Amino acid sequence: MRILGLPLLEAFKTDHANSRGQLDAWRMEVEQENWETSQDIKRRYPSADFLSDNRIIFNIKGNSYRLIVKVRYQNRIVIVEWIGTHAEYSKKKF
Repeated sequence: MRILGLPLLEAFKTDHANSRGQLDAWRMEVEQENWETSQDIKRRYPSADFLSDNRIIFNIKGNSYRLIVKVRYQNRIVIVEWIGTHAEYSKKKF
């Protein structure tokens, strides 16, 4: 998969250094994937939550952080839409 929105992840890692290892691992895994359906994601990431419009919430670092992406399966693209702390996520409406 090709990931768009990487500057957002890089900026977040600068402010939250303890997320770096897990975000880097997530990125490497996703770039090697070839997701065709949401079931492909759920098999690898059982704790992922699915929203409308092919948006997925990933728990990062033991659910300390939340990463929301949009997946375009046909184009093999993952778009980073938002990343933040669990507390910040709880205040948002997605």
